[in-house]
Amino acid sequence: MLFDVWGSDTLIHWAGWAMVFIGLIVLNEVGRRTKLGAAIIFGVAPLAMTIYCVAIAIGVSQGAEWALTNPTHVYQNSWFHYAKVYAALAGCWGFIAIKYQWGKIGKAHWFRAWPFVIVAINIMIAVVSDFESAYHFFVLGESTWVTSEGATQLAGWNNVFNGIAGIINIFCMTGWWSVYASEDQTDMLWPDMTWVYIIAYDIWNFCYTYNCLPTHSWFCGFALLLAPTVAAFIWNKGGWIQNRAFTLAIWCMFAQVFPYFQEESVFVTHSTLDPGAATAVSIAALIANVAAIIYIAHRAKKLGRNPYKQDVFEGTSDWEKATARRAKVDYAHAE
Repeated sequence: MLFDVWGSDTLIHWAGWAMVFIGLIVLNEVGRRTKLGAAIIFGVAPLAMTIYCVAIAIGVSQGAEWALTNPTHVYQNSWFHYAKVYAALAGCWGFIAIKYQWGKIGKAHWFRAWPFVIVAINIMIAVVSDFESAYHFFVLGESTWVTSEGATQLAGWNNVFNGIAGIINIFCMTGWWSVYASEDQTDMLWPDMTWVYIIAYDIWNFCYTYNCLPTHSWFCGFALLLAPTVAAFIWNKGGWIQNRAFTLAIWCMFAQVFPYFQEESVFVTHSTLDPGAATAVSIAALIANVAAIIYIAHRAKKLGRNPYKQDVFEGTSDWEKATARRAKVDYAHAE
């Protein structure tokens, strides 16, 4: 069993999950469909969050009791959470610039690689976190360890397997420069990022949250990953990476300011901390990403293409549907 979800409070656990899942889908739609929504969610909200976190940090440095006991300081004080939220926001604004074709950068051919760069950075942040946990096992001899936020992590080969899976996942991103604005300006499209990559990424990232964020994985591993994937598979072809960045930034900001929801409220749902489950999920993540990279190599060879400079999923249903949505912009001559 992966989570402590079954029992007398099962309905409460699922209600909390449903609120996160539905809330992320709704807010993603607001952010992608309107400029005002994007400005509030990815501009005003991050500014307010930053002021709030700085105020807490100042209070902590002065030994103020209100700051030392604040849930954000108690539960969200690690380097990872701050790195993740601002990296996600950087991705969001780069994607927004591309989809609205803002200035020279919004149409520049060289900036087409920004999505690959920011996604790779986000993946490496998680990989480092996995290897940090592995360090506790292989160097410090700890099969479990407690983070600065009071979360108990299982350390071991599960972190190594998933860390390797994350590195492979970076190279499963293909067609780095084939990124476009949609004709209706609702989305930044990456047509070559099809279900092959999405599934491999989701399994890897779920495993990461299960390994390193065991008190949050029910929400940030299950609900958060499923929200953008459902949107991409049903009504937003080609827009998965934008969905992912938007929902990730929204969740990270919420979790940073309101960690009480996932740490102390009635909706708290923790992983079982079962070593067998952690190892099984990590092996699944590694197998999924190895299978994805092999399939990508097969298609690249079959089509005679460089998988990073050219699209390798051209001709597939998802690629065709996403490409049909792109705006008519000559990016090669837009610099």
